Amino acid sequence: MQASGRMERSVPVRLGAPGRNIHVGFCFLLGIAFLQVAPANAQHKQVQTAEPPQASSFEGALKQIPFEAYAGDAACANCHKEQAEAYLNDAHHLTSRWPDAQSIKGSFTPGSNILQTALPELTFEMIATNQGYFESADMKVDSGETVSIKKRIDIVIGSGRKAQTYLYWEGDQLFELPVSYWIQTKQWVNSPGYEDGTIHFDKAVVPRCLECHGSYFESLAPPLNRFSKTSLVLGIMCEKCHGPGRAHVALRSSNAAPHPGALEAIVNPSALSRARQMDVCSLCHAGAVRPIAPSLSFVPGDAIGKYLAISEPGPNIPVDVHGNQVELLKRSRCYRSSAMTCTTCHEVHKPQRDAASFSPYCLRCHKASACGMYTKIGDRITHDCVSCHMPLMKSELLYSDTGGQRLQPLVRDHRIAIYTDAQIAQHTMNPSESSSSH
Repeated sequence: MQASGRMERSVPVRLGAPGRNIHVGFCFLLGIAFLQVAPANAQHKQVQTAEPPQASSFEGALKQIPFEAYAGDAACANCHKEQAEAYLNDAHHLTSRWPDAQSIKGSFTPGSNILQTALPELTFEMIATNQGYFESADMKVDSGETVSIKKRIDIVIGSGRKAQTYLYWEGDQLFELPVSYWIQTKQWVNSPGYEDGTIHFDKAVVPRCLECHGSYFESLAPPLNRFSKTSLVLGIMCEKCHGPGRAHVALRSSNAAPHPGALEAIVNPSALSRARQMDVCSLCHAGAVRPIAPSLSFVPGDAIGKYLAISEPGPNIPVDVHGNQVELLKRSRCYRSSAMTCTTCHEVHKPQRDAASFSPYCLRCHKASACGMYTKIGDRITHDCVSCHMPLMKSELLYSDTGGQRLQPLVRDHRIAIYTDAQIAQHTMNPSESSSSH
């Protein structure tokens, strides 16, 4: 079948990998769309073949919260209009969306929609049609024809501040597409974990991926990446942090108003203990840790240790800036010497884009005159505490190998500390600029 000058052929592709629990890792807060994993053993000029991941068993009585327990964001907005409207533009809310011209940040303009790989015969083309948005792997073969594999972009992952990655359905199995979009350089790149110059569409999206990049889904029988398509609730909705709210809505909608002190049938995270507040954030900001309970069974207010195997590395063990932001914060003197939590600085119901805007939170506890740089720059120091004390650092876990380069986005280090210029330079320069190994 001839199409756009290419010979479209059916190329066999098995999707998934035996025994590989591959996670699509994305950071809500920063809009980062992927987490590096070991590349598949693909060969040049060869389509990757593998088997889907199999299900794992969980011990204990914890179960996924039923869909009927949730009320949905529209119900919350009836009484919390101001918070709901502001939250619509927050990175958490935008962390997964259906594809359209606004949600997909990558360009489909001819000339800007091509990813040339390390293999001259292999290119990826991003295509927009009336039928949807697609990624096409195009391989020139010895006969001079072009063999193509084309998959639809079905889900957009990432708010678009750093990068985006895209998912596609193969029947009722969900997979990650091989090409992502890098916001800083405005270019299409190999998705992390995909070796440059290879074709494979086999990276399975397992429940733990969707738990942090969506609000609800129903898993089907193994393999792990089988889901009911109609069950997906994309984005992070209010009840992710407040717990299922249908009972609360019913209570508030009844004619009899609850008496003072009555249970509200909803979680207010600010009323939780410090440890439990941190656990709410740890569900997704403690890194790619092993689940020990079914996804979507965590209830805000419960101890995260019942759901995720989060280990606390020793004080001298490095923690990647994208690996465990909660642990990095806990290593900060600010955290250890106060009662601060993530929400001490983060306004969770509205976007916070400008690092300098966090300075007032710092100045609640610190005097500008006590900073070692005050004598040099005076009150100007009050305008941007974060850039010096929580610098942007390159992640060693988060990268894309594209065009002979290792692309690593700069991620905000959540260990609040005094950094030397040398420390910052070591972790921000490109590998070619440093003699040290990264």
